[in-house]
Amino acid sequence: MIEVEHLTKYYGSFLAVDDISFTIEDGHVYGFLGPNGAGKSTTMNIITGCLSATAGRVRIDGHDIYEEPDKAKRLIGYLPEHPPLYLNESPREYLRFVGEAKGLRGEELQRQIAEVVEKTGIAAVQNRRIAALSKGYRQRVGIAQALLGNPRVIILDEPTVGLDPLQIIEIRDLIRELGKTHTVIFSSHILSEVQAICDEILMIAKGRLAAFDTPENLEKELLARNELRLTTDAAPGELRALLAGVEAADTLTVESETPYTVASVRTKGADIYALSRAVFLAFAGSGHVLLELSLKKGTLEDVFIELTETPGKPGAPEAEEKEG
Repeated sequence: MIEVEHLTKYYGSFLAVDDISFTIEDGHVYGFLGPNGAGKSTTMNIITGCLSATAGRVRIDGHDIYEEPDKAKRLIGYLPEHPPLYLNESPREYLRFVGEAKGLRGEELQRQIAEVVEKTGIAAVQNRRIAALSKGYRQRVGIAQALLGNPRVIILDEPTVGLDPLQIIEIRDLIRELGKTHTVIFSSHILSEVQAICDEILMIAKGRLAAFDTPENLEKELLARNELRLTTDAAPGELRALLAGVEAADTLTVESETPYTVASVRTKGADIYALSRAVFLAFAGSGHVLLELSLKKGTLEDVFIELTETPGKPGAPEAEEKEG
């Protein structure tokens, strides 16, 4: 559906997007995850045709965003981080204006307005001035305008920024619903948000694509470190002596000593279960009790920190890429 090839963007001498390539398929919810200033907003603005690229190509369903802008942009509904709302108008008036700008007329315009009003849950406030609405409702109005024209792709830039916890939950639920009928791409720097909503995650750091996979697979990245967590009544010195004969054990780190010793054991070997077996057998007849033995799994937060803190080229300057 969306093909991004070697996308690069400079702001003067600063590199904001560094040779990014990826493909977005139909029918999924994708999250752009990265710290503020990582290049998320710049990438999304280029994909939507709102910003030119220094190099690279973007195709929407085969249509180049620059060579065939009309055909490509008709397939995209876009909500910028700061929705371009006309505060003195009502949501219904604003949606009529946006719909007409997208080429909708007559009964079709009225039908689509009614549809997006219902879908985004703004029916109760559709005739109030936008200036009087809460930020949560304003975001809903912004999403409603993105849905007009029935685009195949919905792109949302930081849709939950500045919302209260209840509003965040409501917008997340709305994004999940949209994902059933559209391809949805949204950016965020909130790990739990992306993990809760997305089918796949694109992690962007310092202008580069650090990872692109499902939340589950990304979490498994740290499991590849082959690390065990154990709890025992053996003192740290006794534990070290016990594991000295375990060839598969590479590193022992004691995390706590009271009232029991809690430690992690890492191996360079490929088989974490071989290490588990060896540790278990080392305790069997030692006189010490192995109270807990488990795989130490990574979390999405661990993966995010590891990938985004990898040294690399600087991203865009704060003045140009404030919100990522």
